[in-house]
Amino acid sequence: MGEIVGFVSKSERERLRLIREARAIYDGIFPPNDAAGEQPEDRTGIEGSDDRLLLAPRSPA
Repeated sequence: MGEIVGFVSKSERERLRLIREARAIYDGIFPPNDAAGEQPEDRTGIEGSDDRLLLAPRSPA
């Protein structure tokens, strides 16, 4: 008792299904570098973003 069930619309389920399918295709073409010992990227954020670029020191101009 007291269980909360969230509603997920049909369009949201379809969007999530398409994202999973696209990731599976992408991983099939460009396999992840797990064998190289790299950490997998966080898939919840924006793809291709790299926070290290924001933290890199600037060279004096």
